[in-house]
Amino acid sequence: RDLLAEQQPELADLPMRFVGHGWDNVVVQLGPDLTVRLPRRAAAAQLVLNEQRCLPELAPMLPLPTPSPIFNGVPHGRYPWSWSICPWLPGDSAAVAPPADHHDAALTLAAFVVALHQPAPADAPVNPFRGVRLRQRAEAVEHRAHSLREVAPTEHVLRAWNDLSATPHWSEPPVWLHGDLHPSNMLTNDGRLSAIIDFGDITSGDPATDLAMAWMMFEPRERADFRKAAAVDDNTWRRAAGWALNLSLAYMTGDDTTSMPSIGRRTLSAVLAEFG
Repeated sequence: RDLLAEQQPELADLPMRFVGHGWDNVVVQLGPDLTVRLPRRAAAAQLVLNEQRCLPELAPMLPLPTPSPIFNGVPHGRYPWSWSICPWLPGDSAAVAPPADHHDAALTLAAFVVALHQPAPADAPVNPFRGVRLRQRAEAVEHRAHSLREVAPTEHVLRAWNDLSATPHWSEPPVWLHGDLHPSNMLTNDGRLSAIIDFGDITSGDPATDLAMAWMMFEPRERADFRKAAAVDDNTWRRAAGWALNLSLAYMTGDDTTSMPSIGRRTLSAVLAEFG
């Protein structure tokens, strides 16, 4: 409220409701139509700046609503980082309230990634963990596979990883990426996918990074629907499965009070069933 009083005083008296937080940000609903997004740690401070710079350009191109900032707040007083006011997007996390029709969701997400995965400019935000060549994640995958030995079949995981990560790398120009596309960053409303949120990891590179969500969201039939609608070639599909395996292990190391470990377990199982 102090930040609003200083920078948007006409909004400072609106009712506020704590919505939740992830690893990086706190989200507060402001009145009926707005949300405030505030980094909760220094490592996330740049991510809000990336959203502020890139989302206003990309949002009009996308077929699903996004929380494109409508006001860029700056540090003040006790709060040390930039922050944003965004539109309030109604709905529930798709991790909690999955879409009712997964075929429809597959086509909706395919349309979203096709619209987003356009050539990115040279000054797109850099992310050392997303959009890079798949083999660059080898050390992290191997470490996590061993650390999760009690809950994941390490040898099976590493065999699938070695196979998938040997796929030829993306050799086309880098495209825009959401960078963190998973069910907790999607909203559903009335049973349908209604919005994509949390673009803090927005970057550019190999589209396979985003396509990994096909193993997080869908059963084999709907995954095939998604692939066909998004026109994904064989090598990109295999790299996407490799990214799904990589991300599943990262999610499984997360806090069980969040949805991420369960997403990770589901994803790993789906990848191993298809490529193990």
